Amino acid sequence: MKAAKIFLWGAADLRDFLTPQDEAGDCFPFALSFVIAMNPQIMASIQYGPNQSYADEYVKVNNCINEFSQKLESEIISRGFQAKALAASERTDNIHIKGDFPHKTAATRAGLGWIGSNCQLVTHAFGPWIRLGTVFTDLELPCGPPVGRTFCGTCIRCVEACPAAALKKNEWYPGMPREEILDAQACDQWKKEHYFHYNKGHTCGICSAVCPYGLKILKQPA
Repeated sequence: MKAAKIFLWGAADLRDFLTPQDEAGDCFPFALSFVIAMNPQIMASIQYGPNQSYADEYVKVNNCINEFSQKLESEIISRGFQAKALAASERTDNIHIKGDFPHKTAATRAGLGWIGSNCQLVTHAFGPWIRLGTVFTDLELPCGPPVGRTFCGTCIRCVEACPAAALKKNEWYPGMPREEILDAQACDQWKKEHYFHYNKGHTCGICSAVCPYGLKILKQPA
């Protein structure tokens, strides 16, 4: 597999959060968070619905994240510390539609971006056209500063574009419950009903594709 390019990364102080546990049963206090960008042409192509190219890119980038996360975990452990990689896009709770810990929480705490009105991490450089990786550790790291506010302004393009009407047009703040931004059940059900042939309905991406922070990438020189 071609080596992944890490475009953004940082360390997050998670001592105030319930993170996965280490071998001693203690929560990991820190995490390394990193960003791999999606192909911008593919992202732009799904403004009216996903396609097979997007589904393939989604899987490819997630595989790169998992490969890099495992290598980073092994490297930290080899230096005498504990570490645990968080799998990319893996659900461990199908009822509440979530994983073991939100990648987005680690990323905002690491200062990489904010949570947009689409309930995705948005970065200044790539918008939400990214995937996230997280590796927990007890290695004390220089962290943050955390992002404490949204930079979406009055833009609600993602809200208007959501075919499931699952986005609630609320402005994010740190610690905000996901339910105040996104109706996860409505989002998930719509994807399963309309896009099951793409990764079993777990991809859509419209709300990310229409984000101005992502679309501006297309205007940059190649």
